[in-house]
Amino acid sequence: MINNVLSKVFGTHNDRELKRISEAFLGPINSLEPSMEKLSDSDLSRKTEEFKDRLANSETLDDILVDAFAVAREAGRRVLNMRHYDVQLIGGVVLHEGKIAEMATGEGKTLVATLPAYLNALAGGGVHIITVNDYLARRDSEWMGPLYELLGLTIGNIQHDMPDDDRRAAYGADITFGTNNEFGFDYLRDNMKFQSEDMVQPTHNFAIVDEVDSILIDESRTPLIISGPAEQSTELYYKVDRLIPALKLERDYEVDEKNRSAALTEEGVSHLERLLGVDNLYDASHMDLVHHCQQAVKAHALFKRDRDYLLKDGEVVIVDEFTGRMMPGRRWSDGLHQAVEAKEGVKIAQENQTLATITFQNFFRMYDKLAGMTGTAITEAPEFHKIYDLDVLEIPTNKPLIRDEMPDVIFRTESEKWKAAVEEITEQNETGRPVLVGTTSIEKSEKISKMLGKRGVKHVVLNAKHHEREAEIVALAGQQGAVTIATNMAGRGTDIVLGEGVKELGGLHVLG
Repeated sequence: MINNVLSKVFGTHNDRELKRISEAFLGPINSLEPSMEKLSDSDLSRKTEEFKDRLANSETLDDILVDAFAVAREAGRRVLNMRHYDVQLIGGVVLHEGKIAEMATGEGKTLVATLPAYLNALAGGGVHIITVNDYLARRDSEWMGPLYELLGLTIGNIQHDMPDDDRRAAYGADITFGTNNEFGFDYLRDNMKFQSEDMVQPTHNFAIVDEVDSILIDESRTPLIISGPAEQSTELYYKVDRLIPALKLERDYEVDEKNRSAALTEEGVSHLERLLGVDNLYDASHMDLVHHCQQAVKAHALFKRDRDYLLKDGEVVIVDEFTGRMMPGRRWSDGLHQAVEAKEGVKIAQENQTLATITFQNFFRMYDKLAGMTGTAITEAPEFHKIYDLDVLEIPTNKPLIRDEMPDVIFRTESEKWKAAVEEITEQNETGRPVLVGTTSIEKSEKISKMLGKRGVKHVVLNAKHHEREAEIVALAGQQGAVTIATNMAGRGTDIVLGEGVKELGGLHVLG
């Protein structure tokens, strides 16, 4: 009650911070715009060396912020045909101050990041711009690259399967793009090297994390693991796997879907002892056998093909539960991957042992300065502050939001939900309005695809099975008559541009 009254009188903390930034920076930056427009490209580029000289003469990044932001805005206008709005300037200041900027979908977070990235790169030490997948890292580096290059900065892009020399060169650039996984694994690999000159990731100076809630909260405790082969026979996995179908849920084993665990019951243990021909499964001499049985039960009960993994070229490839993307080369530990391979009847690779590991939470806390941006951070503000000492500021939209957000609809059964979804998609498609349908797994995306196929509705599916066509599918998703069925791999940072006449039809219709 008292807090509500005080907020009405003095404004919220968010309001006061936005007012502080607006009064301190917007006027001075905007006042420089006419003079910046008169500069030639070479004169604009020379500003970078001028800023570096000022820093060398004891000025700070805060001292040159106004001038640097004005230069970056003008560069964006010239080479990208994008001029930073005032709210984007505010977002840039928030990121430079080591905070999280919550910006609504479509407000141009990628462009906002150019301001603090340019400013902080001037001091040396490197700036890391971290995205959730390789596609976005490549897209953002190519899209924003001309702005940095006009101003004389170098950019690098870390991609999967890059050799060390190329990685070292990318990290040596002023601004480096890449995914959270690539940055984390490079750190682990560097810590396993014997000579400092063999390392590729030199510093942890300043990181701007895109979709920060996904990386720093949803995946914060996800361990990155580098493992090596352990000397162990794989035949036992096949032997145990053949016994699992004889076990019955509830009677022989229990499953906890929420905690992703499965455990044998006493009756299940007795059943396996009879099948394996052993007197006591938990005897010290059979501990290895117990481990195999537990992992085989988990593989059958908890891990589903086309949801948790795909079969590709005779191998089990993990699908990331957060991004919906394939993770080639990644393997579950403690024999779980081998148990899944046995279940699918493919060749079992040797079991691995952990050589190095770190969580995203511990990795990102090593940075001297950390900032982030997303469309959904306010709800996790207490966690950001407690774990990372990061404040969250909600940035206003450039124009009033006109998106029509409909209430959620709850159905009695899943089949009724699917029928209603197909009906709604069909109705919208008949008007020519593009439709984007979000699903939680490959399996569900293909289920709704089959139902639409029976109705004769033309559509495309974007999931880990078709990731090679991602850029093409996304480019066409906003065109008239387009129907796109996507897993969560398309839900983070993907820009869909509306085609001609779509705005008049009501814009993109999104169904989750």
